[in-house]
Amino acid sequence: MSKEFNTEVTCDPELHYMVDTTKKMQVFERLIDKRKYFTITRARQFGKSTSLNWILHNLSDRYLVIPASFEMYSADDWATTTNFCKYFCKKVINACNKVDDKSIIEFWENVKQIPDLDFDVLSNKITEFCKSTGKKIVLTIDEVDKASNNEVFVRFLGMLRNMYIFREKFKDYDYTFWSVILAGVYDVKNLKLKILPEDEHQFNSPWNVAADYDLDMTFNPQEISTMLVDYENENHIGFDIKEISEEIYKYTSGYPVLVSRVCKEIDEKLDKVWTTDNVLKAVKNIVEDENFVLLDDMSKYFQLYNDLHNLLYDITINGASYMFSLVDPVVKMALMFSYVKKGEYRNLVVHNLIFEDAMHVYFVNEYRRKNIMVRQESPYEYIQDGNLNMVMVIDRFRDIMTDRYKDRDQDFLEYHGRLLFLCFIKPIINGTGFCYFEPQTQSGGRVDLIVNYNSKEYIIELKLWRGEKYEISGREQLSKYLELRNHSEGYLITFSFLKEKTVQEKPEWIDYNGKRIYEAVIECGK
Repeated sequence: MSKEFNTEVTCDPELHYMVDTTKKMQVFERLIDKRKYFTITRARQFGKSTSLNWILHNLSDRYLVIPASFEMYSADDWATTTNFCKYFCKKVINACNKVDDKSIIEFWENVKQIPDLDFDVLSNKITEFCKSTGKKIVLTIDEVDKASNNEVFVRFLGMLRNMYIFREKFKDYDYTFWSVILAGVYDVKNLKLKILPEDEHQFNSPWNVAADYDLDMTFNPQEISTMLVDYENENHIGFDIKEISEEIYKYTSGYPVLVSRVCKEIDEKLDKVWTTDNVLKAVKNIVEDENFVLLDDMSKYFQLYNDLHNLLYDITINGASYMFSLVDPVVKMALMFSYVKKGEYRNLVVHNLIFEDAMHVYFVNEYRRKNIMVRQESPYEYIQDGNLNMVMVIDRFRDIMTDRYKDRDQDFLEYHGRLLFLCFIKPIINGTGFCYFEPQTQSGGRVDLIVNYNSKEYIIELKLWRGEKYEISGREQLSKYLELRNHSEGYLITFSFLKEKTVQEKPEWIDYNGKRIYEAVIECGK
């Protein structure tokens, strides 16, 4: 049976094409060898379960690895300490069913039958188990954050922590588990729990013994290519692996499930034609998939967390620059869900272009629902010989803005001007094109919009203008950026707030620093 690209369950190297993560996994191996307790805290479908599976299958020759998961449990299982302890015993028994040692299962079956089983008894039994097996025992618990709002679970973590502290203090290394690894989206080192009688929130640190480590679990282009080499060796398609790896990385920033999903789309739905155009088509398919879990979650979180919604709107639409911070709870939430990452200047940037495009669609639709003045454009009149007529797009946008929004104040256009352009161009390029903002964090209110349509790239600078010096700086910045991306032509849209002067009668092509720039000034607030 041939392999396939997997986006649904834990990856298995015998069944799925996989990135070679050996070097990444060695970080976990070294932590286990040093008896560390630690967490694998990453966003959904970021490789957590696959990492635990690697530990199980690659370290079982040296350790007794007990893999448990808290994904499925009933309210009764967690209602009391005794119920939870029995539930934990059941999880250990299920995990050890494949271990060729019936005495292990028998031991935990007997523990489960203890009438008044509590954490004191359970901790004693864990010590008895660890000392009697003669093996170094590694406990892994997946989906641990599913239980993060449960007081009994917090006490369970506290028990494991106290046993770890006792072990280290007295150097009694078989007193408890050799290593414990907790995996989930939320950081269990800083649980926020509703456990007070008044239903107030309380911060707890039941897992402050967890070791810190530095590991980037995204895939770089070279790592992506290891999966494509495996695919090519089996299928003999014949394509430029380096080029495709870099193109996949461009849109996914190496987010594991997005990498696999792009590959799966090309392999199964795009006739195994591995071209850069098909990478883009795969990306569009992902963004438009109403059943894609990550994007469905994004929609839910935007509705649940207004501060998160506003932060991502400000970054993606307004080009606002926020500092990377693990102190700011809203920033920390955005980082936890991997909606953002640390940028070049220690600022926040959207994690990947797929997420950015999905956010654009969300914010555009949200604005359209609330504003009937926004016109739905038909794409046909703007497409000529299969190519996008960007001059016509900009001219029509300028006309509409001048006619419908000329009386809007400056604050409105500073906050919504870029969104209005997205509202205008998105329906035109929808299904074929792709666009994203590339913020220039040190340019003072300038954002470049990159539009890809029919294998052609258009660079548009959207700028706020309050005087002649801003016009010159806009041309200068755009010409430099065009040079950087090896383009001869670009487009400059400026929102002007001058009250007493007509800046430009109509859009025009100008030559600047050896580049052709189509410049359109939208006079606002007159």
